[in-house]
Amino acid sequence: MGPLASSEMLTGPFETRRALLGRVEAAGLDHVFMADHVSFFVGAGMDGLIQAATAAALAPRLDVVVGVYLLALRHPVPVARQIASLAEAAPGRLVLGVGLGGEDRHEIEICGVDPATRGRRTDECLVALRGLLGGEKFSLDGEFFQFEDAWILPAPDPPVPLVIGGRSDAAVRRAGRHGDGWLGVWCSATRFGEVIDQVDRHASSAGRKAPAWEHGLQVWVGVDADRDVARGRLARGMEGFYRTPYERFERYSPYGSAAEIADFLAPYAAAGCRFFNIMPIAPSPEAGIDAVAEIRERLNR
Repeated sequence: MGPLASSEMLTGPFETRRALLGRVEAAGLDHVFMADHVSFFVGAGMDGLIQAATAAALAPRLDVVVGVYLLALRHPVPVARQIASLAEAAPGRLVLGVGLGGEDRHEIEICGVDPATRGRRTDECLVALRGLLGGEKFSLDGEFFQFEDAWILPAPDPPVPLVIGGRSDAAVRRAGRHGDGWLGVWCSATRFGEVIDQVDRHASSAGRKAPAWEHGLQVWVGVDADRDVARGRLARGMEGFYRTPYERFERYSPYGSAAEIADFLAPYAAAGCRFFNIMPIAPSPEAGIDAVAEIRERLNR
């Protein structure tokens, strides 16, 4: 379990970044996660792989999860090199979540990508990454990318898990056919359990031997002993980022004390969730880290 590596953790003064990530390590958390956007709504963004490399260097005891990387906006060959380089520097510590980034179509367009092709481009890129990161020469003659004898060495050892984010039926199929797990968001615990069963079936229908699935959940939470204060803070944070009324997310975005949030998340763990990416909206980054640590402790009980 881990919190979001927020802007304070990765883009503030060096000593602040090191102190916050050190606090995450000291709290006994497993990982931090970071988003990936080029220019989201009002120009907000962060390069997920660069942020992952920063966190891996500053906090050598933490794993790093990118949730989710907008793979369709990039060429798969240089992305494979970035992944291999990060994996060489921090072996076994990177998990790459891949998704379409569906909330802001303009972000896709300004990168020269037709939003209608995102799904097909992502599928093609995932095929390419599997081949490129396998340690052998790989060629592709696809709809969007064509190259011959691309070779990326050294291959990541151990391999980097690719978890697929998204709520659509296409995303669930993608997880089964191309992923090492599904990264859920804004769904009930019942739906979470149904989806991981579907992922198994899609893997089987594609002739894949099911991997050791790494299914996870990405969730925003509002932390405060006063539930009204927690809800208000969470609503402002989510509406400011997504430009969408909080009520659309409220059912799946818990708020209140760490104990209340842990109670909300427990059914997901029972349904097969292996890890949580928690975005805590709290009075301070330190309070958010401490809350995620308490949530983890309560879930582990």
